[in-house]
Amino acid sequence: MAASVEPFWIHKTLDQLDAREWESLCDGCGLCCLQKLEDEDDHSVYYTRIACKLLDLNSCQCRDYAHRRSQVPDCIQLTAAQADQFKWLPPTCGYRLVAERKPLPAWHHLVCGDREQVHKQRVSQAGRMLSETAVAEDDWEDYLIFRAG
Repeated sequence: MAASVEPFWIHKTLDQLDAREWESLCDGCGLCCLQKLEDEDDHSVYYTRIACKLLDLNSCQCRDYAHRRSQVPDCIQLTAAQADQFKWLPPTCGYRLVAERKPLPAWHHLVCGDREQVHKQRVSQAGRMLSETAVAEDDWEDYLIFRAG
């Protein structure tokens, strides 16, 4: 009888992941690439339907991932050292879930084997976003979709 091997995201912490494992945790929802607004009074973070200019609005993939930081200097690069700050990420995010030692959802491609499930289950905003180049920044408040946390 063969011994079962736990998936890497169950038995490793974020800082133990190799580059391939780290990148594979991304579910492709694109929510981290949506513009966010912070409430000045209580510091709550709200997601908008406004996407980074590099995000493909249908596939939720960055159109220039390798060079994104040179084109979007404030693009956030997630690292294991920041795991205590991941509360702004959606509660379905693989990085956040692994950091919190919680299971990945059934629709996550590492669990189900289908990268399209994130869109089929409407976790992503695929087809429901606008590019930041199409909406004036002063109007972003009109496109709030949910509060982080």
